[in-house]
Amino acid sequence: MKKILLALFCLISVEAGAQQIVDTSRRNLGDTIKKDLFTAPDTVKHLHSKAAAFVVPAALIGYGALSFAVHPIRRFDYFIHDNVTEHYPTFHSVLESYFQFSPIAAVYVLNLAGVEGKNRFVDRSALLVLSYGIMAGTTTITKHQTHRLRPNNGNYLSFPSGHTATAFTGAEFLAQEYSEKSVWYGVAGYTVAAATGVFRIGNRDHWFSDTVAGAGYGILSTKLSYLIYPYIRDFLTHKGKSGKTAMLMPTYQDGTPGLYLTMQL
Repeated sequence: MKKILLALFCLISVEAGAQQIVDTSRRNLGDTIKKDLFTAPDTVKHLHSKAAAFVVPAALIGYGALSFAVHPIRRFDYFIHDNVTEHYPTFHSVLESYFQFSPIAAVYVLNLAGVEGKNRFVDRSALLVLSYGIMAGTTTITKHQTHRLRPNNGNYLSFPSGHTATAFTGAEFLAQEYSEKSVWYGVAGYTVAAATGVFRIGNRDHWFSDTVAGAGYGILSTKLSYLIYPYIRDFLTHKGKSGKTAMLMPTYQDGTPGLYLTMQL
């Protein structure tokens, strides 16, 4: 288990190392709600260092993919699994089911507490829905295409880890919104995300390479969202010669997130 923790926590330092600590500005709850919920969004900040930002998630996904063809990588999966089985035979936890959503919740809790993030409520929520949509779609397709058996023989949807992907989607979301405030927001988010992956391995729901790839899918999905959303928003809210406008809004109904498009005809 120590080896798993060390390997997954390395992801934290890679992502958080380039972040810069600055002073945190705070607002009271009333101003937060008024500004975020009752004021139209004005700007959306783009992802910085666009090319370099995708190196780490691509490498993580690449590592997971190589486990299907490179025998030493696959043997390392078995080595980790055997060690967990030997030293923690009765380990069982459901905490990862809560951990996976903690970084996402932290963004909204911080904002309500008066710590202003990068984007307003509408844009932030649309970015989250887009990130989650990309992550859910790509991981679901990959799971069915790779058809890998779980360590517990539960089913053939082991690769990549969906819980880990969700957790790292949220961790990157937290880092994107608050890394300009303090590096420790990103560190906290990635620590919880890494713990999610560790628990999935401990529960024998996933192989090590499944969680590594899941982390890559999660980070990549959020980075893609921050890269392309500003262009989508500009297109949908752009006023044409006729003065007609369109507006994209996030929605959440019956436990399902989505987007609501209104357009003036």
